[in-house]
Amino acid sequence: MGSSGINAEYMGSSGINAEYMGSSGINAEYMGMQAAEGHQITLKLAKKMNEYQSKIKKLTRKMMAIVSELSMYQATAIKLEQEKYEVEEELERARERMERGEAPTPDAEHAWLRIERERLQRQQQMMQPPPVPDDGQVHSTAEPRPNAYIPDDIGIPKPYGGWAPFKPSQLGANMRHIRKPESVELQPVDD
Repeated sequence: MGSSGINAEYMGSSGINAEYMGSSGINAEYMGMQAAEGHQITLKLAKKMNEYQSKIKKLTRKMMAIVSELSMYQATAIKLEQEKYEVEEELERARERMERGEAPTPDAEHAWLRIERERLQRQQQMMQPPPVPDDGQVHSTAEPRPNAYIPDDIGIPKPYGGWAPFKPSQLGANMRHIRKPESVELQPVDD
């Protein structure tokens, strides 16, 4: 080896001959290798720590979401329990009223009276004869036909045949996009 007295094991796999370097060169290289290994270890530890922290944050968020969902379900359960209690009380009151011969609820009584009143009105309307117009014509809900096709000699409309009158359909909503035509005045032509 050399005068430094350092074993080749301490130099590692660098292959540097100790005889060409002084003792300070070997110590510096050894220290540099240790520092590089320390950086690697520190980097690995930092990565693991970041990984664990992100897992903890993710689990914390998940746990908070589950807790809030649970509190929502608890609130819903409490509300439904209250509604169930109120409905049971209303049912008990309705049974007591039925035993006394009354309507189960005031709303049911009003609904029954309304339905009965409507039934009686329909019966009365069915019993009355339909109103006859004064001029002797029958009331019709049909759309009136144009009377331009009624000849004066026979007084009834003649059939249209293949040439029925044009009846435009109702204007649609897209008419707002169509401009009205501008009328152009015609100039007389002088000869």
